[in-house]
Amino acid sequence: MIRYILRRILLLVPVLVGLSVLVFCIARLLPGDPVRLAAGPNATAADIASVAKEFGLDRPFVVQYWDYATGLLRGDWGVSIFTRRPVAEDLAVYLPATLELVLAAMILAVGLGIPAGLLAAVYRNRWPDFLSRTVSLGAISMPRFFLGLVFQLAFAMWLGWLPLSGRFPLTEDPPPTITGFLTIDALASGNLHAFGVALQYLALPAIAMSLSPLATIMRMMRASTIEVLGQDYVTTERALGLPGRQILFKYVLKNAVSATLTVIGLYFGWLLGGTVLVETVFDWPGIGLYATQAVLSQDFMPIIGVTLCIGALFITVNLIVDLLYGLLNPRVRLG
Repeated sequence: MIRYILRRILLLVPVLVGLSVLVFCIARLLPGDPVRLAAGPNATAADIASVAKEFGLDRPFVVQYWDYATGLLRGDWGVSIFTRRPVAEDLAVYLPATLELVLAAMILAVGLGIPAGLLAAVYRNRWPDFLSRTVSLGAISMPRFFLGLVFQLAFAMWLGWLPLSGRFPLTEDPPPTITGFLTIDALASGNLHAFGVALQYLALPAIAMSLSPLATIMRMMRASTIEVLGQDYVTTERALGLPGRQILFKYVLKNAVSATLTVIGLYFGWLLGGTVLVETVFDWPGIGLYATQAVLSQDFMPIIGVTLCIGALFITVNLIVDLLYGLLNPRVRLG
C-alpha cells in the first residue's frame, strides 16, 4: 500500500509543473495591458516602465516564469498589480469560503445521492426509481445560477426563511477566525448562535450547487448497484440464505460505491472551478468572485494563483479517490 501511495504522489509532480507552465503562458498571452491599466489613464511612458520594473514584467518571459516557479517553492504566489497585496494572502482569505461552500454542497450530494441511488436500484421500476429519475433529470437540466435565483425568490424574497445573499450579516460580529470556515469557527468558539446564522447563509448556495452532483451521483449509484446485484456472488449469497439487508449493505454497497467515487472526485473539482456564477448570484466572498474581479481588471497574478490553487486541490482530491479505490479494491494497488 505504501508503494502504491508513493507512486501516485510521484505522478503528481510533472502534472503540477505542466499546469504551472500552461497557466503562466496563457495568463501572459491574454489580450490587454495590465501594466498600463494599473499605472492609470494619465500615466506617462516612464510611469508605465516603472510599474513594469516593479513587478518584474520588463524581463524576458522565461526569466519571469523561473522567478515565479522558484517563488512558489518558497510560498510566494506573486503580488497583485492592482491591490499591491500578496496573492497568497488573498487566497488565504477567499479560499476557505469557497471550500466551505463546495464541501457543504458535496456533503449534501453524497449524503443524499448514495442512499437515493441505492434505494432506486433496490426498487427498480417502482415508484422510488421513478421519483429519483424525475428529480435527477430536473436537477441536471437547470443551471446552478438559475437555481440560485429561483431559491432566492422563493425562500428569501417570498417566504423570508433564509437570507438573500452574503456569508454573514454585516450587523453582527463573525466568530474569531481559526480555520476560515465560519461554521467550524463558530463551533470551535462555542458560539451556537453564530453557527446557526452561518448555516442559514450557507444553505441556499450549497443546495443550488449540490443538485447537479446529487443527480449524477444518484444515477451512477443506481446503475452500479443494479450491475452488482446481477453478479454471481450475490446470487450465491442469496442461495445460501443470507439476509437481504446484510447482502445489500455488507457486500453490494461497497462494490457499488467504488464506481461512484470517480464521479464524486470529478465533481469536487468541477464545483471548485464552477463557483463563479453561484458566488456572484449570492455575493459569496470566495475565490470565484476574486477571480472574476481579477479577470475584469486583467490582473494575471491572481488569475494564475486561483487556477493553480484549484488545479492543486483537484489533483489532491483525485489522489484521495485513488487511495480510496485501493482500499476498496485491492486489485487496483497491484496495477
